Amino acid sequence: MRFNDAQLQQPIDIERFREAMTRFPSGVTIVTTTDSTGKPRGFTATSFCSLSAEPALVLVCVANTAECHEVFLSADRWNVHFVAPGQTDLAIRFATRGADKFGGGVAKTDALGQPHILDSSVTLRCAAFSKHPGGDHTILIGRVDDVEFGNDEPTVYHMREFRSLSQAS
Repeated sequence: MRFNDAQLQQPIDIERFREAMTRFPSGVTIVTTTDSTGKPRGFTATSFCSLSAEPALVLVCVANTAECHEVFLSADRWNVHFVAPGQTDLAIRFATRGADKFGGGVAKTDALGQPHILDSSVTLRCAAFSKHPGGDHTILIGRVDDVEFGNDEPTVYHMREFRSLSQAS
């Protein structure tokens, strides 16, 4: 179902909506790929979820204004990394425009040529399944081809702060 422009008018104040969304805890992910020259690219996303078990699909959203937006629009593969509690500085770096995101040896190249963030709690290796416009973001749907488990619990983002699950209890 598709809505027309009249149906999409914002009935609420955007700042109130944003504040409401801070109260919903989200997982924190770093999504990585390579551009057409082989340069690693990536971004931090809290808009991520499992979509389907058969086939194994996940979705993640990239802002249309992100420096790497066009790269992900053309990417055939990407990795989704669940951020571990010790990686919150890295999540901030990948969310910062103009930052040297891959500096300091935080990633290696995996067997499929994609950047793999070291020490993540989980890494999902994905092939592009579909891509869709979604307001000020693009929805990337990936078919999960492989899963790698790390040793840490994931980090969550709640009320504009990173938290470990042990803090939540």
